[in-house]
Amino acid sequence: MDAFWLVEQRAALQRARMAGRFPPALLIQAAAGMGGDLLAQYAAQLALCRADRPACGQCRDCQRVLAGQHPDLYQVGLLDESKQLRVEQIRELTAELVLSSHGGGAAVAILQPADMTEAAANALLKTLEEPRPGASLVLVTAAPSNLPATIISRCMRLRVAPPARAATLEWLRHQRDADWEAVLDVLGNAPLRALQADPAALTKLRRECSAVLADAEAGRLDVAGVAAQWARGEDLELRLACVENWVTGRIDALMRARASVAEPRTIAHLPAASAPMNIAALIRFHDSVRELARLAAKPINKGIAIEQLLWQLARGGAAALQV
Repeated sequence: MDAFWLVEQRAALQRARMAGRFPPALLIQAAAGMGGDLLAQYAAQLALCRADRPACGQCRDCQRVLAGQHPDLYQVGLLDESKQLRVEQIRELTAELVLSSHGGGAAVAILQPADMTEAAANALLKTLEEPRPGASLVLVTAAPSNLPATIISRCMRLRVAPPARAATLEWLRHQRDADWEAVLDVLGNAPLRALQADPAALTKLRRECSAVLADAEAGRLDVAGVAAQWARGEDLELRLACVENWVTGRIDALMRARASVAEPRTIAHLPAASAPMNIAALIRFHDSVRELARLAAKPINKGIAIEQLLWQLARGGAAALQV
């Protein structure tokens, strides 16, 4: 698959490999659906390929990396219901890396996601401080800030930035026909995540969420009932993404309307024709949505949290309508 937005990062890694400066530790920062796993796999190919110009993609080493069957490629991921890599996983990996490689050359370990416990980070730091010649660690994470500074400082960092929306849409349309505009409105500009999604289901979800938000703002929503329904479902992350995109669009629209007002400092709120809520209320609501999205994976009472969020919108809309 031609992930066009990874071309620059691939080229940087290849230049480092050809110059004999391939990093013993590489940190790839990539959001979900941005191809961090593909870039990590390419890094492994570069390190393990023994062709004159790696990664050739044709040799036995490259083919085994692509198949996930190379004996000198170690892949470490989350176990069971764990949210972080465990210290015993890092210790086991460290024990493997100190041994000679099966091919007598390089060895690569991919840690994805690289979020780990404090004990695991301390164990990994020892390996980073005294790396075995020829061994490379590739860490993939969406949030480098979750890693200790001592680990980050020892890694070459590569950030995978999202491509322009228009470029993403063009690429997706070459893959297959679908309402990709609606998909990106829900998932954000993440090409691979969009490609794996069900466009029809996301379009329906976005429509349902927009109706809920409109009802909440108008003060006619059964807040408790909707909150309980959303809390029971497995798609809360996507619903919150719909909510965030909705409120972001409202803020953008109001900012454009404000720019068209000749003397904006003389009015307390925007014209009623623009929207029932003012910008300050929408920004506070947006912050609340982001905070709930951050906490949603943690053991919180989701029903109450969602109910509080929807009440914030309902009360804000009702208050603005009375102005």
